[in-house]
Amino acid sequence: MKASDHSVLQFGASGPEVADLQARLEAQGCPTGMDPAGSFRAGTRAAVEAFQYRRGLRVDGICGPQTWSGLIEAGFSLGDRFLFRRTPMLRGDDVAELQQRLSALGFDAGRVDGIFGDLTSTALGEFQRNAGLPVDGLAGADTVSALLRFGTRHQDSELVTNVRDRESMRSSPNSLAGLRVALGADAGFQLCIEALRQTILDQGVTVSTHHHPDPTIQAAEANACRADLYLGFTSEGSSPPGRAAYYTGFRYTSAGGHRFADLLVEELCRHTSLTGLESVGMAIPLLRETRMPAVICDISSIEDMAAQRNEIADSVVTAITRWIETPWD
Repeated sequence: MKASDHSVLQFGASGPEVADLQARLEAQGCPTGMDPAGSFRAGTRAAVEAFQYRRGLRVDGICGPQTWSGLIEAGFSLGDRFLFRRTPMLRGDDVAELQQRLSALGFDAGRVDGIFGDLTSTALGEFQRNAGLPVDGLAGADTVSALLRFGTRHQDSELVTNVRDRESMRSSPNSLAGLRVALGADAGFQLCIEALRQTILDQGVTVSTHHHPDPTIQAAEANACRADLYLGFTSEGSSPPGRAAYYTGFRYTSAGGHRFADLLVEELCRHTSLTGLESVGMAIPLLRETRMPAVICDISSIEDMAAQRNEIADSVVTAITRWIETPWD
């Protein structure tokens, strides 16, 4: 069953879908306490929050599409099903383990995101060729067996993806001129985004703006622009004053995203009233699906953002400048 086939479940809900949710949570080591089967009470809400926190999702105790997707994906282990490139792309923890094992063996499967895309397919074919297996891009029983045999130490090995990320950052533009930045924002951030867009443009940066409410579509737009950096703004309920989130998941962290989030927090805390802003790793869809380093600023007060839009714009430009000028060695 797909995540889209499920209802949004929260405290007070009842029925077979809640029982399904509880069973999936229990299977992931998130017990629902004394809640009766099929009844969404305090124990189930606590279990949802625990799963969301562990998964890098927004913690709200509500099982919506993102949490359902996470639970469904977490239910797959490598070898449970055939893995191959298709449309829509396969997603799951089994895909993430495949990517980890390929990357640990030196085959670049792209970032470890649990999404079976073109890079994963190419890396799988290269592994099959090297292992003397039929090169069909299909992770079936023979290929999984070979991966398990050759990659028993994959959790202790540095992923080639991490090496590739560092090399990519070293070869990226070292000045603002020529840099490509994608800006995204929820409704309500128009004044801040326009000030930021103009300030960045004045520095010779190529800017694209993205406002689609579907994070998957917004990520695809940023990818199509071949942006060097994505920066988004939202107000989806983080506690004041907010956070700057970068991608982390499946034993992988975006080095570029992490560094930019740290620099952005430092500049915003120094030059605006957003003191206490935190840099955190998360695995929400937009961060997971963008191919470039990406950061999403989740700010609790849109009014504060609008009132300080010029100071925020200057802080962002300073953070980007430091990000591209700091050596990666």
